[in-house]
Amino acid sequence: MKLSVVIPVYNEERTLATIVGRVLEQPFEMEVVLVDDGSKDRSREIMAELAAAHPEIRCIFHEVNKGKGGALSTGFASVTGDVVLVQDADLEYDPSDYAALLQPIIDGNADVVYGSRFRKVPVGQVHAFWHTHGNRMLTLVSNMFTDLHLSDMETCYKVYRAEVARRLDIQSRTFAVEPEVTAKVAKMGVTVWEVPISYHGRAYHEGKKIGLKDAFIAMWAIVRWRFAKLPDGPKIVSADDRKAAAHAKA
Repeated sequence: MKLSVVIPVYNEERTLATIVGRVLEQPFEMEVVLVDDGSKDRSREIMAELAAAHPEIRCIFHEVNKGKGGALSTGFASVTGDVVLVQDADLEYDPSDYAALLQPIIDGNADVVYGSRFRKVPVGQVHAFWHTHGNRMLTLVSNMFTDLHLSDMETCYKVYRAEVARRLDIQSRTFAVEPEVTAKVAKMGVTVWEVPISYHGRAYHEGKKIGLKDAFIAMWAIVRWRFAKLPDGPKIVSADDRKAAAHAKA
């Protein structure tokens, strides 16, 4: 199994080399697709240096900023792996969680895996109250519209079998990408799992980009994508259906 790690990059010169180093430490055959979204700092230079040192890294550059959704759309269109994992370029999410995230897909139990920050009692860092409960509220509303029982819809860590990732056809160009992909995953009828992950949240003075305005954008996106048509494409046979077919043949 080949893993494609897609990393959107926007002004992440402080953390980019560190997070890529942590990704490359993970014991999987992988490609790392870095998508720069019009950075104004040294991110592009760092990306080029990393790609020169590591053949498994590929760099894509947007000349203008297209938002996280635009970066993911570009990255998903270029992956060559069997499984696609989204990694932020900051240090909030820990690549040491990859093994747990990938296991349900490796075992044939899932087509999509969400890494949940709320599936286990957090120990250590205390996170911002309104940011935490804002995420929980958006997840609740998303669940009401998708009929998925997720605990963390807004998580960065989403892992897809490649055929699912390609079918998403991401249209959002802001942080509304999270409710968009969740709504489309729900419409596909694929098998979704959640696993607990660690989380080390940044404060706004450390470069955190999401804010109250993004919460309102996400709320509208939940409604919009609930009623939007799924992009045309072949039906994806879910992990549950594959297991049922194999059991019937046994």
